[in-house]
Amino acid sequence: MPSASNVASRFGRLSWLWLSVLVLVIDQASKYYFENSLTMYQQIVVIPDYFSWTLAYNTGAAFSFLADSSGWQRWLFALIAIVVSGVLVVWLKRLGRDETWLAVALALVLGGALGNLYDRIALGHVIDFILVHWQNRWHFPAFNFADSAITVGAVMLALDMFKSKKPGEAVHD
Repeated sequence: MPSASNVASRFGRLSWLWLSVLVLVIDQASKYYFENSLTMYQQIVVIPDYFSWTLAYNTGAAFSFLADSSGWQRWLFALIAIVVSGVLVVWLKRLGRDETWLAVALALVLGGALGNLYDRIALGHVIDFILVHWQNRWHFPAFNFADSAITVGAVMLALDMFKSKKPGEAVHD
């Protein structure tokens, strides 16, 4: 019978996939709610001059990059998300027991990527509903829960790069 440490090392930090599933479920539930509660571009002000709920579709990537293309971008971005998701799962599997911060970061990015991937494949666009703005002068592009998870995970990954080296790790000049 394999020992607990052998099983843990064999599966790395794949146990953090529960967080990816949670992000995916919250993302899809929130998109379903807002798509069925709002009409396109309708705004519900939450904090006047700063924050609103709205419904928008994004056929492009981040900040509507390539949104006005003829449709090929849907499949390009879907392919990229599938490849990145595979890389993230392999990376999670290879993490050590002491790499919890990194596991959480990867799980957040994976869950967000899968949430937007589902939209892109099933609907042909990503549903966005969070609008941050300043008065009526500046609007950040609308985004969703998956985008938020990807952003938090990416910031955590960046911070992980700046962590002090652990004892025994080689320091390169």
